[in-house]
Amino acid sequence: MKKLQERMHFANFFIAGFNYYDGCMAWEELKVGAKLELVRDEYNKVDVNAVAIYCNDWKLGYVPAQENEMLAKFLDMGYDDVFEVRVQRLNEDAHPANQVGVIVYINRNKNKED
Repeated sequence: MKKLQERMHFANFFIAGFNYYDGCMAWEELKVGAKLELVRDEYNKVDVNAVAIYCNDWKLGYVPAQENEMLAKFLDMGYDDVFEVRVQRLNEDAHPANQVGVIVYINRNKNKED
């Protein structure tokens, strides 16, 4: 019998708008592998699919527009618990748009019978 993966790669990207939110205040908490949270911003006037990224209570920015449509749909349907979001790379010397790389995994449903 084939063993099912616990998680699978879903997306990776740099955080959009990092320099406009709490990025500099949260920098010391950001480490490669640090867990992040996706929060649907359904009232965003600029992007109907906006998904914010948080580290604890710090708003770091957003999932880039070219990456957010599917994530927004899953979050709107209540599937926020299937995503695992982590800091993938950090580069303090890069342009703010390229300072924090994120990886998103989709986790296998633990309640589902194998």
